[in-house]
Amino acid sequence: MKWNKEELGAYSPNDIEMSWYDFWEKSGYFHQDADKSKKPFSIVMPPPNVTGQLHMGHALDNTLQDILVRFKRMEGYNVAWIPGTDHAGIATQVKVEQQLAKEEGKTRYDIGREEFLKRVWAWKEKYGSRIEKQVRRLGSSCDWSRKRFTMDPVCARAVREVFCTLYEKGLIYQGQRITNWCPHCNTALSDIEVDHSDVQGSLWYVKYPVVGEDDYIMIATTRPETIMGDTAVAVNPEDDRMKKYVGKKVVVPLVNREVEVIADDYVDIGFGTGAVKITPAHDPNDFAMGERHHLESIMIMNLDGTMNARAGAKYDGMTREECRKAVVADLEELGLLDHIEPLTHSVGHCSRCKTIVEPFSTKQWFVKMGPLTEAAIDAVNGGKTRFIPERFSKTYNHWMENVHDWCISRQLWWGHQIPAWYCDDCGKISVSREDITECQHCHSKHIHRDPDVLDTWFSSALWPFSTMGWPEKTEDIQQFFPTSVMVTGYDIIFFWVARMMFMTCEFMKEIPFHDVFIHGLVRDSQGRKMSKSLGNGIDPLGVCEQYGADALRFTLVTGNTPGNDMRFYMERVEANRNFANKIWNASKFVIMNLKDYDPDFKPSADDLTLADRWILTSFNDTVSQVTANLDKFELGDAADEVYDFIWNSYCDWYIELAKQRLYKSDDQRSKQTVQYVLVYVLTHTLEMLHPFMPFVTEHLWQHLPHEGESIMVAPWPQPKANLEFTADAAVMNVIMEAIKGIRNMRAESNVPMGKKAPVIMVPADEGMAQTLRKYESYFHTLAFADKVTLLAPDAAKPENAVVTVVPGIEVYLQLKDLIDVEKETARVQKEQDKLQKEIDRLSKKLSNPGFLGKAPAAVVEKEKAKLADYTDKMASLSKRMEDLAKL
Repeated sequence: MKWNKEELGAYSPNDIEMSWYDFWEKSGYFHQDADKSKKPFSIVMPPPNVTGQLHMGHALDNTLQDILVRFKRMEGYNVAWIPGTDHAGIATQVKVEQQLAKEEGKTRYDIGREEFLKRVWAWKEKYGSRIEKQVRRLGSSCDWSRKRFTMDPVCARAVREVFCTLYEKGLIYQGQRITNWCPHCNTALSDIEVDHSDVQGSLWYVKYPVVGEDDYIMIATTRPETIMGDTAVAVNPEDDRMKKYVGKKVVVPLVNREVEVIADDYVDIGFGTGAVKITPAHDPNDFAMGERHHLESIMIMNLDGTMNARAGAKYDGMTREECRKAVVADLEELGLLDHIEPLTHSVGHCSRCKTIVEPFSTKQWFVKMGPLTEAAIDAVNGGKTRFIPERFSKTYNHWMENVHDWCISRQLWWGHQIPAWYCDDCGKISVSREDITECQHCHSKHIHRDPDVLDTWFSSALWPFSTMGWPEKTEDIQQFFPTSVMVTGYDIIFFWVARMMFMTCEFMKEIPFHDVFIHGLVRDSQGRKMSKSLGNGIDPLGVCEQYGADALRFTLVTGNTPGNDMRFYMERVEANRNFANKIWNASKFVIMNLKDYDPDFKPSADDLTLADRWILTSFNDTVSQVTANLDKFELGDAADEVYDFIWNSYCDWYIELAKQRLYKSDDQRSKQTVQYVLVYVLTHTLEMLHPFMPFVTEHLWQHLPHEGESIMVAPWPQPKANLEFTADAAVMNVIMEAIKGIRNMRAESNVPMGKKAPVIMVPADEGMAQTLRKYESYFHTLAFADKVTLLAPDAAKPENAVVTVVPGIEVYLQLKDLIDVEKETARVQKEQDKLQKEIDRLSKKLSNPGFLGKAPAAVVEKEKAKLADYTDKMASLSKRMEDLAKL
């Protein structure tokens, strides 16, 4: 039996939290070698980007993972929680470029690729280590000896192996395709790296003259600056208005190019005039139409978004915005602009720099998705991988079933450089797992490497197995793969979860994880997404410094239901710090009363009082419920159950009943029994709370009699059949209901705190009467009863008394001598008058047709709910006046 007998001072989380983390880490508790004799439990941490500091979403994500990991570790599983960080391609490069411009007034091109990458690696070392400190501050018990970075040698080798294998299978190819292009970041983007938002724009109606006729076809466009790249005009073949133009030639304004009018089902008859301009190089739908009709693709913009020579000498070098104004003015001067209509439409913006994205036809590397998705879809539909909540499997399937080929090349310097070399002599491509110095086809030494890098999500798609050393068959892969659960937000199901699924199914022929535990976003107290622009972000580390990591963690988990967003209230963090303080003070009380504690004493069943049997049974029930909810990923419910047991059952009821035996009893065995129960329940309850609030539970556990070196490697509590007293607990619950009834009657009647009152009870039968006689002291201790009288069921009921009924007992409280009837009557009357004014006001408002007709339905319902609440309160006050009149 171990026991730190130092006295507890006041609760101060900052004084204890990080010292315990250091103790755990130095003791090696976060690391477990692969052990085939144990059941594995593994998680790979969603790697935060090395672009800054953790936000509240990371705090939630890490808290949920740590709760599961600590729980499973205590259950005896062989646990591996692999932490890491992501190089975050564009996001990191943009940060370093901004720093370079601000501090030195230079671009990356000024210093060159090699020097620029040195700067990015320095950034990564600085901010990567800062993120590690922040993860530690939250109490995350991840295995730092296994930490990974998406560009470390182990992960880099996996990336090359996957790229080369997919290329050899024909699943990676180069193609000229329309991609989302960011003119500011100067790179292609995938669809999910583009944010769409509605903007107020215009619809320009332009006349395209028909060749050889005194006629024109009118088109409507949102992008007049791309007219110079038009290679056709299209109409719907079912549009009777337009059939006469199909096959004819029209002249593209400003460039005088003759193009054909084609028919295509894609054209929306109801949009604009029913005729649209086709610019294959600058619109994804036009590109697809161009492929179907073998149209020329003319790029009229440079990669920085400015116009090039093919747009015409006048517009060459202009920005997109400048060119639009010039083109509209020129069309108007030529008499070809018919009219302009305002139009609200969706426009894509780069998710990193917010620049308007330009669809460009460029040569890029792609992953052929069709052959890869089938196994990943089957894994979810067949139940091998389960989404929690299940509804998110539909989100996943919808994306998988409608996915396009994945553009994986990025025109950046920071990232995994594509392992492809171009031969200057034979023109062929060599793809290799190792760097090469000659062409694999003609052996020429005149080769150069593709300067592009891979999309960030390419390397993170391999995270579940690259982190464990694949393609080597490591011990970790054999023991910990597939991983047990992926904890992540619903906002990256497309970005990341789907990609991990199809990559892992392809290369491991296995699922990456058994469960995908989806959580929502952490929003501010008004329900808004936290963002820099709104200035409503809350730094989790700042909250830890003010209230402690335990309070923050408990707030995040108790406000959380799987898959749903949660609102973050600082008041709840403060309340949970108070909860930690409540546990601290309860533990302090127990420790102060252990001066003559005998660790070898074990009470018999006969030694246990009704209260002892009730708390032990309640503890068993709580352990069962908490364990079941953790297994179901209902972490918020599990935390609520621990909270309720500690605050209500243990602190507010059991400790109060224990005091009389600790302070007043001359019976040494009775005192030893209550000490045993207090310690047994408290130490194991701290173990049950440990995954949620690791720091305060470790500190208090060490100050109580215990077995083992640390709470985090203590066995998970189990219900004990020999400490289960269901019938006794049911009796105790009836007595507690009676006591609660007395407390409520006292509160409603404004009886001063601590003022004793006579209690009269009518038990339903002799068995209940005997129980009430035996445990009369509970009413004196917890219900401020100075005298308890039991009446026979057929005896006359007390007059002028308030009454409450609980199963098996009628409870009466005579108030005449406890309150000033006249004063209380005046107080209730005043409250009634005030409430009546509110009822009259709301009734008038809700009978006003003007209000009912104009107010939103939600507002009307809110007012109706208020009126119903006030009416209920008035009924209670009227009942109170009736009771007062009897006194």
